[in-house]
Amino acid sequence: MKKQRGIFEKDPGTDIWWIRYTGADGRYHREKAGTWTAASNLLTKRKNEALQGKKLPETLRRRSVLFSELADDAIAYVKREYSRPADDVARLELLKTKFPCCADTLTAGGVVNVLDVLVTEKRWSPSSRNHHHNLLSLSYRLGILNGKVKESPLRGLKRKTENNSRVRFLTPAEEKKLREAIQGNPVWAEHEPELTLALHTGLRRSSMYVALVWENIDLLNCTLTIPRTKNGDPITLPLNNDAMQALRVFRARGDGSGRVVRNAAGETLNVNAHWFPDAVRAAKIAPYRWHDCRHTYASRLRQTGTPLGNIAELLGHKGLSMTKRYAHLAISNLHEAVSRISNSTPLAPSEDTAPPKETSIQ
Repeated sequence: MKKQRGIFEKDPGTDIWWIRYTGADGRYHREKAGTWTAASNLLTKRKNEALQGKKLPETLRRRSVLFSELADDAIAYVKREYSRPADDVARLELLKTKFPCCADTLTAGGVVNVLDVLVTEKRWSPSSRNHHHNLLSLSYRLGILNGKVKESPLRGLKRKTENNSRVRFLTPAEEKKLREAIQGNPVWAEHEPELTLALHTGLRRSSMYVALVWENIDLLNCTLTIPRTKNGDPITLPLNNDAMQALRVFRARGDGSGRVVRNAAGETLNVNAHWFPDAVRAAKIAPYRWHDCRHTYASRLRQTGTPLGNIAELLGHKGLSMTKRYAHLAISNLHEAVSRISNSTPLAPSEDTAPPKETSIQ
């Protein structure tokens, strides 16, 4: 088989031949042909069409775009626009490996099948599945804006229903057990101020470990500011005595600039996976996650009668839909509220509502 300019094997050894030529538009094009003879004939045809000024069919004029290219565009967007890009970047990298195909060949059924398999393999919750669904949608939305694809295969696909009502918070007894476990381990003991700060500010892990810097803490007025939270908005929180005490410990570990949370050696921290899960198991209070410190903060506020609107503001929620999960924790206060509109003199039960008289059984 003689070598011919413009004919090549894209994957050597497969005996599947492609052609490369310049079209009437002056641009290079590649096209799959099949056998070497078919490639030779097709190349001759395309060259003749180019000489005659004939335009290629639309499907050939449009460059095939791999899904990985759309995902890379989405990764760049996430890194540029998101306050916490790391998790979503990792999700997009996973999706790139699961969809090694041209973006315009992906179908709704193919998306569902892959996500269902991942749910089984990785034991995803509905929330995790929806996160990946959203990132697929983002990839195609950007692809449409950039003219790389015409439509999204996810259009019309429903997301899974999530249950966001989970509220796990520390009871005083559980907090005591957890602190005793931390204090009893020389490796964990230096991290107790991290737990204190989380329980008394309700900060998300990334906000507390990464975004919280001394330049945004006002020790005189006892406030801290996170310039950009998960929802993109800034938040300023008042600090109580416990939070201030934790900050004093961190202040002694550094020079008062940069990140606040540091270990005893003065090193900044990004995560707490190297001590917190083990401490929870040692205290025998599982299941309890770090994010549940945020639930504990909100739950304790509600139990002391703090209005839901104030809790939403302290948590940085944009509305009350997420905050309402804590509403039932102040039911005693609600009893007090409805008692204020009750008649001062209790009503005697009517015949219809009075309990039946007891009768003896002979």
